[in-house]
Amino acid sequence: MKLLTCPVNGTRPVSEFVYGGEVRPMPDPAGCTDVEWADYVFNRSGIPGVKIEWWYHSASGTWFHAERDVATDRVLRTWMPGEAPVAYTK
Repeated sequence: MKLLTCPVNGTRPVSEFVYGGEVRPMPDPAGCTDVEWADYVFNRSGIPGVKIEWWYHSASGTWFHAERDVATDRVLRTWMPGEAPVAYTK
């Protein structure tokens, strides 16, 4: 069984989580061009490597960050937004 560690609820089956996408800086919607906004909405790098992503624990309604190597699908650490990352030791 594949497991993921929620920083609030601990290690849980991955079926309890929903992927929310890569954490990326959002341009100012009121000040950016249509091209800049379209690039933010539709384009991703897709390059294998370590990414910081949004994840949602559906059982508790908790959004959090996970650092994951997308090439190996290995989660390196998880943390709540605004807090320091915690090492993931699984």
